[in-house]
Amino acid sequence: MKITPNIIASLTGGIVEGDGELPIVGFGKIEEAGEGCVTFIANPKYAHYIYTTKASAVIVNSDFEYEGEIAPTLIRVKDAYSSLAELLTAFEASKPRPRGIEEPCRIADGVEIPDDAYVGAFAYIGAGAHIGKGVKIYPQCYVGEGVEIGAGTVLRPGVKIYEGCRIGERCVIHSGAVIGADGFGFAPKGDIYEKIPQIGNVIIADDVEIGANTCIDRATFGHTVIGRGTKLDNLIQVAHNVEIGANNVFAAQTGIAGSTLIGDSNRVGGQCGFAGHIRIGDGNEFGAQSGIPNSVGSGRRLIGYPAVDARTFAKSQVYIRRLEELFGRKTEKSNRT
Repeated sequence: MKITPNIIASLTGGIVEGDGELPIVGFGKIEEAGEGCVTFIANPKYAHYIYTTKASAVIVNSDFEYEGEIAPTLIRVKDAYSSLAELLTAFEASKPRPRGIEEPCRIADGVEIPDDAYVGAFAYIGAGAHIGKGVKIYPQCYVGEGVEIGAGTVLRPGVKIYEGCRIGERCVIHSGAVIGADGFGFAPKGDIYEKIPQIGNVIIADDVEIGANTCIDRATFGHTVIGRGTKLDNLIQVAHNVEIGANNVFAAQTGIAGSTLIGDSNRVGGQCGFAGHIRIGDGNEFGAQSGIPNSVGSGRRLIGYPAVDARTFAKSQVYIRRLEELFGRKTEKSNRT
């Protein structure tokens, strides 16, 4: 398929400014892209590269302004970043996808694999599993007994899904992720800890993405839940009986302790920690490395440990930087008296 700025504009609802029939062969960062590449400017701090980039076409916001001469063709869109995402999604969808069953692998008797699905070599699918249309199970994945995987979901190599868990449609689970391992449940008995059997499961709704080496524990009983459209980065720990709502994003190395309930549309920076048995509302923003020991309402911007309002945190940092100066004044005043 021939790709040109005109075709990109038709896919993104953009307007071409320049040669709309240039051949486009790939993507690149604006400071590194060469001839035949399309790139984008969404952040104004990269705008100066418009004069030096070797890219053939640049996706920009409709109100983007420049001075002087530029070489690349511009594709003006409402939102450059979201348009790039749409374009990359379209290109990704056009790639050929594997299908069929590779050998050796182990598929339990009675498990039906749709014609358009894919099971890679050395994969294991247990008894009673249900595999939806178009599911891609890459090599060395483990799908336990009674697991349900919805249509269009992709399990990248080495994913492990324990028995009884349910995965929705169009999910992406990256390598090394473990879904449904036992929750961290132990009862003290004298000097030892007795294991509490974890008999619940994990339910993952549609359109969820789970990063590499992320772990989501099964519930003690009941369900650990990840809501529709939520995105988890790499190396995240979700403990037993946690319930996370829709359209949240969590950056890497975040940990969520057991039985915490998190609402919808929260944005969580890297290395945040949520205590157990608390409730988090909707539409909050948590800065990186925030510690959240207590319940939080909705629409807050918090950072620090314990997490406080972002403005309060910024003011406290100013005071902390001035501590030496302030204590020096106090000491000097005491010496004078």
